Amino acid sequence: MAECGLVGAHGRKKWRSGKKTGAAPGPDLIGREFSAERSDERWVADVTEFGCLDGKLFLAGILDLHDRGLAGWSMSNRQTADIVVNALVMALARRDPAGELIHHADRGTQYTSLQTATALSDWGVTPSFGATGVCWDNATMESTWATIKREIRHIYGDWESMTRSRVRTVLFDYIETFYNRRRHQARLGHRTPAETYAASTEAA
Repeated sequence: MAECGLVGAHGRKKWRSGKKTGAAPGPDLIGREFSAERSDERWVADVTEFGCLDGKLFLAGILDLHDRGLAGWSMSNRQTADIVVNALVMALARRDPAGELIHHADRGTQYTSLQTATALSDWGVTPSFGATGVCWDNATMESTWATIKREIRHIYGDWESMTRSRVRTVLFDYIETFYNRRRHQARLGHRTPAETYAASTEAA
C-alpha cells in the first residue's frame, strides 16, 4: 500500500500543527516596550474568560500603558469581534483621544476581523499586533488579567460558583469602583489609574 501511495481508512483525526496565519495583519509597534509618556498614546487589548456556574463569560479589556487604567471593556457570553469592538468604542467615547494612538493586540480572530479593522480605521487608531502564540508580546495585559482574577477571587469569592449574571455585576463593581478609581499602584507613584489619567490630561 505504501509503494502505491495508499493508506487505510481509520477514524483517527488528522494531526495538525496549527492553522497557517499567512501574512501578519500589521506590524508590532510596541516591541515589548510596555510604557507610554502620556495617556491615550498606547493601548493594549485582550480577551479573558471566566468559567461560571452556567457557562463561560468573556471579558474584553483595553489597558492604557501610561495610567494603567482599563479605558474600555465589554462582556459577552460569546467570544466574537463584537466584544472587542464594544470595548474599543467605550474607550474612545470615554477618552476621546486627540493625538496618535496605537492599539496593540494578539492575532486572535476577534482582533484581525474586518469589523475591528474598520472600527480602528474609522477612529484613526493605528493597529499593532504581537506574534502568534507568544504571550510575551502582550505581557502587560496578561499580567493585568492575572492580577484582576486574583483580586476578584479574594474579594468576591470563586466565580465558578456564581452565575454569569452575578459575575457581570462583580466585574462592573471591581473595574469601575475599585480598579480604576481606588486601587493605588506602586508603578504610578501610589496613585490610582484615574488620578494618573487626570494628571496626564491636565499636563497636555
